[in-house]
Amino acid sequence: MIALGATDLRQSPDEVLASGEYPLTRRDLSEIAAMIYSDAGIFLNETKASLVYSRLSKHIRSLGLSGFREYCALVASPAGAQARREMLSHLTTNFTRFFRENHHFEHLRNEVLPKLVERARSGGRVRIWSAACSDGQEPYSIALTVLSLMPNAADYDFRILATDIDPKILSLARVGAYDETALETVAPAMRKQWFQEVEVQGRRKFQVDDRVKRLITFNELNLMAQWPFKGDFDVIFCRNVVIYFDEPTQMKIWSRFAGLLPEGGFLYIGHSERVSGEAKNLFDNTGITTYRHIGKSMGRKA
Repeated sequence: MIALGATDLRQSPDEVLASGEYPLTRRDLSEIAAMIYSDAGIFLNETKASLVYSRLSKHIRSLGLSGFREYCALVASPAGAQARREMLSHLTTNFTRFFRENHHFEHLRNEVLPKLVERARSGGRVRIWSAACSDGQEPYSIALTVLSLMPNAADYDFRILATDIDPKILSLARVGAYDETALETVAPAMRKQWFQEVEVQGRRKFQVDDRVKRLITFNELNLMAQWPFKGDFDVIFCRNVVIYFDEPTQMKIWSRFAGLLPEGGFLYIGHSERVSGEAKNLFDNTGITTYRHIGKSMGRKA
C-alpha cells in the first residue's frame, strides 16, 4: 500500500482544487483527508487534489451521488461505512513486484533463514510477517525464498502472515494469479517449479502453486489499529509504507514493530525509510534498509 500526504482550510474552503464532472473544493479535500488520516494514518495534501478527483469521481458516479459534498456527507455517516471502506481502497496505490529490492531477499536467504530453517526442522516455531502485502507478490517472494532452502517448510511450524488494509487487493493476493510480465523478476527455474499456467476470465495467467500458498495466511489489517498477534515474529517486512505517515505515526509504528521482534529478529523497510524515535536505539542497521533488533523489547503498543 502506498499512502498519500495532509490538507487544511487555511485558505478559502470553497475554492475548487480540481474540476470536471464533480468539482472538488478545498473543504471536500480537507474532510476526506481528515477521515483517511483518522482511519489509516494516511496524509493527503492539496498537490494530490487531481489524483483524489480521478480516484473518487468514478466512485461518486457509481453511487449515484450529485458530487463531492453529498459524497463527503455519506462517507462520514454510519450509513456510508461500506462506501468509506471503498474510499480507502480507491485512495491507496498498490505498487509491488516479485523480489522488489532484491537485496532484502538475498540477505534473508543467506543471513537469516539458515538458522530459522534449522530451528523449524528441530521442531521450533518460525513466523514472518509481510505487512502491507498488496497483491501478494512480496509474501510469495518470501515464501519462494524459504522454499529454496526448505522445500517442505509447510510441513513444519513455519508460517508467513501477509496483511493489508485493502480487502479487494487481498482477494487478488489469495488467488495468486499474475500476468507473465509480473514474473520477469522470478528466476526461470523457480517459475517452472512453483507456478502453473492457467486461464482467468479468458486471460493467460501464471498461478502460484498450492505448495507455496500453504505457507501463507492472508488477513486484513490496519497498521493503525490494534494488532491481534499472540506471538513474536522472527522477521518483519514493512516496505515503502511508513514513509507516507507523519513523523509521530512513523515513530509509533517502529516502536510497535520492535515490540514484536525478539532480540536478533530482523526488520526490512523501504528504500527511502529510516527507523526513528525511541525504536532507533533498539535496532542495528546491518545493511541497506535492513535492521536487526538488538535492545530490550519496548513491549507491544496498541
